[in-house]
Amino acid sequence: MSDWLHPALTAAGRWLAYQQRTSRLPGLQFAVAHRGQKVADAALGVRSRSSGEALTTDTRLRVASHSKTFTAVGIMRLVETGRLRLDDKVGHYVAGLHADSAETTIAQLLTHTAGLTRDGADAGQWQMRRPFLDASELRQALAESPVIGANTRFKYSNHGFGLLGLIIERIAGEPYAGWIAREVVARAALTQTLPDGPLPPHVPFASGHGVAALLGEHFDIDNGGSTGALASATGFVSTASDLVQFYSLLVSDAPDTLLGPSSRREMTRRHWRVPDMTAERHYGLGLMHGGDGEWAWFGHGGAFPGCLSHTSVVAAQGLAISIIVNAVDLAPISLVDGVISILRACALNGAATPATSKWSGRFWSIWGAVDLLPVGDRVLVTQPAQLSPLLDAVELIDVGETTARIGKAHGFSSHGEGARLELDAEGRPGALWLGGSRLLPEAAMAAEVQQRFRSSGNAA
Repeated sequence: MSDWLHPALTAAGRWLAYQQRTSRLPGLQFAVAHRGQKVADAALGVRSRSSGEALTTDTRLRVASHSKTFTAVGIMRLVETGRLRLDDKVGHYVAGLHADSAETTIAQLLTHTAGLTRDGADAGQWQMRRPFLDASELRQALAESPVIGANTRFKYSNHGFGLLGLIIERIAGEPYAGWIAREVVARAALTQTLPDGPLPPHVPFASGHGVAALLGEHFDIDNGGSTGALASATGFVSTASDLVQFYSLLVSDAPDTLLGPSSRREMTRRHWRVPDMTAERHYGLGLMHGGDGEWAWFGHGGAFPGCLSHTSVVAAQGLAISIIVNAVDLAPISLVDGVISILRACALNGAATPATSKWSGRFWSIWGAVDLLPVGDRVLVTQPAQLSPLLDAVELIDVGETTARIGKAHGFSSHGEGARLELDAEGRPGALWLGGSRLLPEAAMAAEVQQRFRSSGNAA
């Protein structure tokens, strides 16, 4: 493991715990792999607010559209064995499609450029108002005209990936779930992943939770049922640990466990730009893309009633990060981006020096908390309350055992002023001074606030 990675993971885990706590997310899973080896695997919170049972690293959660990557890998396995070509017409494998849809290709389905409807005329399954479509209902929807012409633009379609599931069944001669479990899940040696619900009774599973703002608190959503003919688009159940293992097998230097090098390159290159988004995003074959340069990533997100998830692989750095939450209040892609920003800062600056390594931990004032992140010969003062924890981070320079200087800070802050640590009797940081502001560890700050603002004489 690189010398910067362990402290970076510690800092990332501390930040995620703050986000989970302050956002009141019922539960969060977090895993990281480096060069194909898992280096972090953690769970916070509970499976269900109503039961209070702890969420663990092996608790299964809905990972929704991560299913599309599994399906895409399955399609590429059929390509490698000569049973399918990416430019094959879809109508060659599935009858009863609208004539225009029948002329679209496998590649267009994989890249969401076939022009098909996203979820059909009644998308009530995403509100838990109706079951997911069965095969006959999906076929009926696919007999209708596409929404736009093929190859016009990127247009996301769950129905399109449902159609890929029907194509796999047609070629394999067996149900999608059984074939994908054997040919993809088992080959990847995933032990906590199933193509769809419901799960066997003995398998730990987390409830979903609806947005807290609606009723003033989270409410449980039973989201463990079958997704019918849309399992190939959204059915998968997994863990953050299994997801980083799976997605790590798609990088160029991974072993040929799932796919050969040529197939992996084709899957992971950027095929289409996603239009009309502020954030620059692209899509490949069953894979989302973002970022740029040496920190560009590919992966996928997932949104299911009561659960959100995201996985990013920063291939140039050998990193895979996955986060799953069993609520819909906070997008995991923002959390993954925050983790990447912490890892990037640590990688670019290197491990802390003996002097800066002493400057770590969390300190509080009545305004909230800051985290100290020592990197190389400097210390970053980060904001754990922010979704971008390093945004406008103060930098401490000229760092000694207990003194430093604020070398970088925005104009409304304390640029050029001093910083220092107060050490307790055991030599541990007991307070942090930033300019003229004194911050304390949480317990000490809480005690001060209790005494000053919550005592009987000051109580409201």
